[in-house]
Amino acid sequence: MTVRIASCGCGQLSAVCTGEPFRISVCHCLDCKKRSGSAFAAQARWNDADVEMRGAFREWSRLSDSGKRGTFRFCGTCGATVAYAIEAMPGVTAIPIGAFAGAGPPATSGASCTRLWGEALSRPHAFARSRACRVQPSISSSLSFTARLRGL
Repeated sequence: MTVRIASCGCGQLSAVCTGEPFRISVCHCLDCKKRSGSAFAAQARWNDADVEMRGAFREWSRLSDSGKRGTFRFCGTCGATVAYAIEAMPGVTAIPIGAFAGAGPPATSGASCTRLWGEALSRPHAFARSRACRVQPSISSSLSFTARLRGL
């Protein structure tokens, strides 16, 4: 069985994820933008039973725009979010894909707003027209610019 380890910046906190995630998504809602500090947030989801947190973490909760509570587990030393849970999906732990740096992110699967970043960068206009993602024109321009830089 596949085991992936996500960790914070200083390495004190990690999430050991067993098996494959049942969903990987990319989201650009305001809550995800604030959580990630970027225009998008990419995360993989496992059942709670398949994620073991190792190390000391702090929790912070807030109500999202949808009125559901999100609880974020982050390192008290470096501040990186390693896992979070949302009230709308009980029994599920989400892991920011960037926390798997070095281990490689899981392969994509799942539903709305799921995209490979390579696809987004190689076909930014098609990505921007996706109804599931509803990417703003300014984001499409940024993706197009990034694709040109990468020679895609």
